[in-house]
This record gives sequence, structure tokens and C-alpha cells, in this order.
Amino acid sequence: MLAVGVAAGCTSDDEADPPPVVQLGPPGETGTPLTDDEVTGLDQPQYTDADVAFVQGMIQHHAQALVMTDLVADRAGSDDLSLMAERMDVSQRDEIAQLEEWLENRGEDVPDASGEHGQHGQHGEDGQSMPGMLTDDDLARLEAATGRDFDELFLLYMIRHHEGALVMVGELLSGGEGGQESALFQLAQHIDSDQSIEIARMKSLLAEIAASPGS
Repeated sequence: MLAVGVAAGCTSDDEADPPPVVQLGPPGETGTPLTDDEVTGLDQPQYTDADVAFVQGMIQHHAQALVMTDLVADRAGSDDLSLMAERMDVSQRDEIAQLEEWLENRGEDVPDASGEHGQHGQHGEDGQSMPGMLTDDDLARLEAATGRDFDELFLLYMIRHHEGALVMVGELLSGGEGGQESALFQLAQHIDSDQSIEIARMKSLLAEIAASPGS
């Protein structure tokens, strides 16, 4: 301690180097000085297989939402729904881009987000069922609807779809196997917030449609 203090007192314009960070060894053994990179990595949780599965699944989950929003322009009876779907389309595509970048930066496989996979079934890349996903029959029913019937069905299905995304986030953050890496945690929190806001808007619009003449 005295030697460090003397060294610091003898410096002029240059700042004294900070004391080394030492990883304590077992009792009776000396500690090991850590490099700058090792110090930076302290208390920085790394991503896990559960994180990768979540991100890959969420990309496909969002891809199916885009299949649904693509149906709106030719079928919706409400201008409000058309505008909402446009905004939803933008937000889903933006989140897909962020999720893909997360995978690419870590050298992990990026699943197809073209929407082809999202048109069929309820399963992700790992074969596991994803909550909120529409079945082929659901999608066929939505595609066959028009006007007010389409509006109500779209909102009911998309609310369910978004609530499924919230379940996926909740399972990730509470399961104890993932969600601790800083970047992934922020992505999951963003998705949770964005989907929750959109659910509230969709429920409000659904109530307006139900209360309008012709209900």
C-alpha cells in the first residue's frame, strides 16, 4: 500500500496506473492478476442456449405476424385497423432486424424470416410449440374473411399472438436459463413493452368496433 501511494505521489502530468485487480486463489495460494479484458468481462453474464432458442423462435413468431398484417390492405373494413397494421408491420420488422443482428453478432444460425415458415404450424426451429401462434386453419379463416368480420378476427388473433410473445419473454426471464446477457435482456424488455402497448391499442379498437352500429 505504501509503495502504491509513493508511486502515485511521484507522478506529474500522467495519471497513476490503477492497482491491478487480483482474482483471489484458494486459501494459502497467491491470487492471479486479471487482464483488462478479464476485468471487463467480470459480472457480465454470457448468452446461453436458451437465449438463442428464444431469439430464433421470436423471429419466426414475428414472421407470422407479418403474414397476418399483409392480409389487411385487401380485407380490412376499418381505416383505423389499416393504420394500426401498418405501424405494427414496421415495429415487427424492426424487432426482427434487431433479433437477427443479435444472432449474427454471435455467430448463431439466423432462421428464415420471409414469412413462409410462419404460414405453417405453431413450432419454432427446435420443434417446440410457440404460444400464440396461429394454426393453418386459423390463417385460412382469417384469409377468407373481409370487412368487419376480418377486422374482429384479425384483432382477436393478433391479441392472442402478441400475448403469446409476452409468455415467451416471461418464460425466458423467469426460467433461470437465459435472459441475463445485457443485450438480450434489453431486447426482451423492448419486445415486452412494445407488444403490451399494441395489445392495449388492439383491445381498445376491438371494443370500438363491437360498439359501433351493425354489431
